[in-house]
Amino acid sequence: MTDPVSAVRTALATVQDPDLHRDLVALGMIRNLTVVDELASFDLVLTTGACPVKQQLEDQCVAAAKSVAGIQRVQVRVSAEVPQGKGASLPGVRNLIGIGSGKGGVGKSTVTVNLACALAASGARVGVLDADIYGPSIPTMMGVRQQPEVVEKKLVPPVAHGVALMSMGFIIERDQAVVWRGPMVTGALRQFLNDVAWGELDYLLVDLPPGTGDIPISLAQTAPLRGAVVVSTPQTVALDDARRAVAMFAKVNVPVLGIVENMADFICPACGHSEPIFGHGGAESEARRLGIPFLGRVPLEPGVRISGDDGVPVVVARPDSRSAAAFQRIAQAVAARISVEALSVPAEKTT
Repeated sequence: MTDPVSAVRTALATVQDPDLHRDLVALGMIRNLTVVDELASFDLVLTTGACPVKQQLEDQCVAAAKSVAGIQRVQVRVSAEVPQGKGASLPGVRNLIGIGSGKGGVGKSTVTVNLACALAASGARVGVLDADIYGPSIPTMMGVRQQPEVVEKKLVPPVAHGVALMSMGFIIERDQAVVWRGPMVTGALRQFLNDVAWGELDYLLVDLPPGTGDIPISLAQTAPLRGAVVVSTPQTVALDDARRAVAMFAKVNVPVLGIVENMADFICPACGHSEPIFGHGGAESEARRLGIPFLGRVPLEPGVRISGDDGVPVVVARPDSRSAAAFQRIAQAVAARISVEALSVPAEKTT
């Protein structure tokens, strides 16, 4: 006769993660399973707090457990544990994610700060490294200007909106220009990676400079990126450069997690009319052509610009707006892609 714990575990093995296409028991997401009389109790450990199917998985687990004879009640404790990317070399940082584009002006930094805030709101531990040494914009967009403290010879990153931050903009005067050659820039980047007390982070998002220059190559050599998000607008000139960014990441062996179409449509704040100023659907078509995921599109709303100028990203300042909802969906998609790319399957833990 099968013991109750084994019977419930077998039933739970019929529930699959829709992104990873494997059952929850094999993935190590069912832990601390016990059966006492008619009560089955266990932990459901998701791979991200931003999981869009969290309730669906919980409901399926409850139904599966109750399908076992003798089980009348089910207690599910839901939590999240972001998997660490294979080959991660930055102490304490589980996943290093590059946010890049082939050209400037497509809203890459806006996408970075809003994805970071959306992930942090889901319960993840998040940091942003502003790798655009020549044109740092993260301090303005996150509303932080003070210089970081130094503790035990390491810079302590300021925190805003639940996100740890580091930028050249914290080091230099606001109007000061950085006039450095390539080796000095890559040296500064290495210092920001290795001489900053990042602590324990689930995701460190790196706001890369536009183009395909030294910084992504240096990152690939110093601290391997778990994946990259490419940002583009729908217009042809931006898509041409986005293709180059995808090719560049391929050359340095960085998986492209997907493409984001920013400034997809202008939403009139007075009447709600949508106008595709820069075209429509170009990034999605390009993603399909390249065989990489399309992560979503973000509308062009005045609130995005206003929130960025005010130092409070739109997902924090206007969480009910269409653009905030788009960023939240894209953050969920990025977290899901990271889980697929980075998950190492642990042995199931039971007591």
